[in-house]
Amino acid sequence: MAAPDEATTVLDAAPGVDSAIAVSRALFRSAPVVLVATEADRAGIAEAATLGTEIGAPVLLYPHREGPQRTAWQRELGRLAPGTVLAVGAAAAASVRESVRESVRASEAGVSVRTVGPDDRAAAADIPAVKPRPVELTLLVARSRDDAAAVATARAAGAEVVTVSGADPRADAKAIAALRAAPTRTVLALGSEFGPPARLENRLATAAHGAQLPGGGQVVLAGRRIVCLYGHPGTRSLGVLGEQGIDASIARAKRMAGAYRPFSDVPVVPAFEIIATVAQGAPGPDGDFSGESSVGELRPWVDKARKAGLYVVLDLQPGRSDLLRQARRYEPLLRLPHVGLAVDPEWKLGPRQRPLGQIGGIEAAELNRTSAWLAGLTARHTLPQKLFVIHQFRLSMIRHEAALNTSHDELSLLIHMDGQGSTGQKNSTWRSVVAARPRNLPLGWKNFYDEDHPMLTPRQTMAKRPTPVMISYQ
Repeated sequence: MAAPDEATTVLDAAPGVDSAIAVSRALFRSAPVVLVATEADRAGIAEAATLGTEIGAPVLLYPHREGPQRTAWQRELGRLAPGTVLAVGAAAAASVRESVRESVRASEAGVSVRTVGPDDRAAAADIPAVKPRPVELTLLVARSRDDAAAVATARAAGAEVVTVSGADPRADAKAIAALRAAPTRTVLALGSEFGPPARLENRLATAAHGAQLPGGGQVVLAGRRIVCLYGHPGTRSLGVLGEQGIDASIARAKRMAGAYRPFSDVPVVPAFEIIATVAQGAPGPDGDFSGESSVGELRPWVDKARKAGLYVVLDLQPGRSDLLRQARRYEPLLRLPHVGLAVDPEWKLGPRQRPLGQIGGIEAAELNRTSAWLAGLTARHTLPQKLFVIHQFRLSMIRHEAALNTSHDELSLLIHMDGQGSTGQKNSTWRSVVAARPRNLPLGWKNFYDEDHPMLTPRQTMAKRPTPVMISYQ
């Protein structure tokens, strides 16, 4: 038996013939018995997979066409140097039998090629179980792939097999549970979509040890929609979150999320977007025109939201302060798995600017410094992915927007359209924001109770294209 030298290995192999060869090569140094079925014979593949798992033998698929695949198949069969080859189902054809003999001709004198037909399984009954010493390994395979032979080979080697919906185990609650139930130091991932290996290794660490988000999984926008109340606790003028206490706000957020469920093809998660730093008309003791709530003031809202299954976004109105400096203030809360970060560039001021004197703006470079810090914090504490929201209703609010760093795997970056007014005005703003966003970032939409004329219904909001994945109410 063999196991990859690296803790995490990604096999760049297409489903079928290629993946069967790749897993065999990765897990078997040799094999006294090898099973072969033809690539298009589904019944034969299923039978070979069952037999291979039972006796501990690798399963290879015979390619129909001559060419590189056929050559690779012959080389792998020759490398395994079996004493017995079981040709299963349609693989019993004479041409396949001859190809098997050619592949192992170096030891042909000792090779037995047997045929196992659909009614002829007794032909394999006297083949002794090989049952090699199991490898301590987990095979990751996407549910969308047809890798029956490769999976059977992994199981024959004693590996655990974990199927994943998509290529990110953090996004699949079932995969997370399976990885936690069978922890292992070595992982083999089948398909280049799982790579690169370093990124997958970090994702696996989160899946195995990190908490899950409200709604399940560890990828914040994968398979879910967020509907939130926006505002500052106890201050009615700053949004609907301040119109009632914690318990009533939780109930209201849940009702609002429920109103979207009939129109959403994914689960809807209720949330709070809490204004943590509020732009102020006076400079304040630190001269930054931004009043900062303490961690202690916000913690009861954050903790009760978690217990009630709500996500929380902390919103910053930085004034003249550096964005990263303000974000660091809330590190104790951002270390929690259900807490993300937002920035309101409208309130980001230059050295001589004051709130309400102009619409502010922020450089992509300052946003990138903050997102890099947040991604690093998330990685260090093995946290699920965090939402990083940038509000926008004028393109000037995000300067050099195309330079935004969208590559942090620990974050989901979202542009949130905050325009208000008539439906026509909001639609115009929406089109501008959609067109300017880099690399098709996901989008959010805000509904205003007092400033929108009229405020859209959940059905109308969900009719926007692209469909918003975060909807907030102010």
